[in-house]
Amino acid sequence: MPETPATPPAGPEPDAPRQAVTRVLAVGLCAFTLVQVNYPILAPQPQLAVFALLGLVICFLNVPVHPNLKNHPAARAGDLVLAGLTVVCCGWILVQNDPFFEGLWQGGSSLGNRAGFETGADIAIGVVGLLLVIEAARRSLGLALPILCGLFLIYAYVGAGMPDWLFPHRGYSVERIVAQAFLQAQGTFGVALGVMFTYVFLFVIFGAFLSASGATLFIIDFAQAVFGRSPGGPAKVAVLASGLMGSLSGSAVANTATTGSFTIPMMRSAGFRATTAAGIQAAASSGGALMPPVMGAGAYMMLEIVDPPVTYLQIIRAALIPAILYYLSLLLITHFQGRSTAPVDPDPAGAGEARTSPLAESRPEGIVFATALGTLILLLILGYTPFRAVTASLVGIVVVGAFNERTRLSVQDVVKAFVKSARDVVSLVAASASVGIIIGIVTLTGIGTRLPATILPLAEQSLFLALVLIMVSSIVLGMGLPSAVCYLLLATLIGPVLGNLGVVPLAAHLFIFYFGMMSMVTPPVALAGYAAASIAGTNIMATSFAAFRFALVGFTLPYIFVYRPELLMLTPAGETAGPLAMLVPVAIGTLGVLCFASGITGQLRTALTLPLRLAMFAAAALLLAPGPTVALAGLPVPVLDAAGVVLFGAIFAMNRAR
Repeated sequence: MPETPATPPAGPEPDAPRQAVTRVLAVGLCAFTLVQVNYPILAPQPQLAVFALLGLVICFLNVPVHPNLKNHPAARAGDLVLAGLTVVCCGWILVQNDPFFEGLWQGGSSLGNRAGFETGADIAIGVVGLLLVIEAARRSLGLALPILCGLFLIYAYVGAGMPDWLFPHRGYSVERIVAQAFLQAQGTFGVALGVMFTYVFLFVIFGAFLSASGATLFIIDFAQAVFGRSPGGPAKVAVLASGLMGSLSGSAVANTATTGSFTIPMMRSAGFRATTAAGIQAAASSGGALMPPVMGAGAYMMLEIVDPPVTYLQIIRAALIPAILYYLSLLLITHFQGRSTAPVDPDPAGAGEARTSPLAESRPEGIVFATALGTLILLLILGYTPFRAVTASLVGIVVVGAFNERTRLSVQDVVKAFVKSARDVVSLVAASASVGIIIGIVTLTGIGTRLPATILPLAEQSLFLALVLIMVSSIVLGMGLPSAVCYLLLATLIGPVLGNLGVVPLAAHLFIFYFGMMSMVTPPVALAGYAAASIAGTNIMATSFAAFRFALVGFTLPYIFVYRPELLMLTPAGETAGPLAMLVPVAIGTLGVLCFASGITGQLRTALTLPLRLAMFAAAALLLAPGPTVALAGLPVPVLDAAGVVLFGAIFAMNRAR
């Protein structure tokens, strides 16, 4: 499941009629998406209109206008009115574009063919539609994205009066803005909503089906079997389980909520402080969207944005080594941290708060998990499109699960999985539709080309400066927006800057994507930290800072793979790198991660003194930073890397048990 700030602030349990309507709409949304993506019937804009219609209606029926008004009769009546208006507005886009309804087209031409000559009815529908999209985003995501949409709409209208530093333009009429942002294919029903429809929602359904089959519990059991008795074992269980779960869900918050309910009590029972346990869980969950094969929604957006185009297999191959290094750093941190805590409980799951099931008892769920994941990866390797691969994996879950009573999915289970999927995707439908508004305005006003042109002169003398600017922008935007939304905005506005500076295009986009994800553990708005704190019963800010500290290596990895694209299995020219070209960068990156984890925890062979701890951070910086090379015996030797290796060796020799 893609990243969202939280499960839609589900308000109230809806009454029985609303529950029934929601179930019908949810099943309809899932069935329509599965059929339409694999066997398209409607044209692109009409199919997105139906997708948005179903998603937004579910939002208005289930997410209240305000938590305090969740049971107020007038507010509930207002929800029905907004749902009805959504049907009218999105239905208008469907009817006025699809040839099946040609007899109802105004003026005898489709909405697309009358671009620039929209009727009064078109404009009225468009204004109401924009307001509905923004209100749905406010309900499901909070104020940040609606405010951003409002600022862009105002910018499009009053652009002629803007000062020079705010990128003035000639200004546009309300009619032109509405047509661009809602009625035509560059706005609400554009690339952002298209990615959610074509790729993301199918993986949401995939995660829900795996969860319904019991694969979630198998992941916990598997991680416990691997690491349960080693130093820091329960924390390593949290890291491994979060990596496996996140590779399927792609959501930091959902990952924290799902695995954290098991792993945080396990860590506490083994002697970890509550804040440390929650911080480890939040940091591990945030990396899930960086771990192939599913990743977060941003990975699917790269398919539409990266130029020259890349395949999904190229994206997940490039993401693999950095994701492994990120989780290696967390495993090392938990290993060092575990040696300094209380003795390890030989049965960490025996605390009663977590599940106590040996791996052997989870074999049926494990078979379903392996079938689903294996089918997905195999079909991607064979060249199938992501939506075909995930559809086949869904079939595999149902078929293989039917052979065991515990994993068998009944019709009721399938309906529940569909309803869960639809509820989970509501916020992303609203978010992607809102981002479509922003992208439409960016295209209309030309700011998408003028902003990079302004930033480029500031950074053309320093790639590092450009990277820092983009990192800060990603983190700031990511504090109030889903990471996929953050990535899409920055890839549209700033992504071209890195391309002009000679960075491999895929590395540039992964750089932006990484920092959008790292915003999940960056105070003061660290949503994964918030979720972990609620489970552990700890202070929100203390937990967020702990998560930030444990995830620090995630803030260095993007810089490393920009300067060393071999970590993405790419050459500096963007071609596929061979194993020998990757060997040294991967070895140096691994040693740098070890130094970083050792410096953070103050442990190596034994506890590090303060001078040695500072020296370890220096070794990590030398190993992870780019630098010049010199020829030695005919071989290029990176100077800083060599210095880092020597410094680490000296620290290792001096750090002996007393």
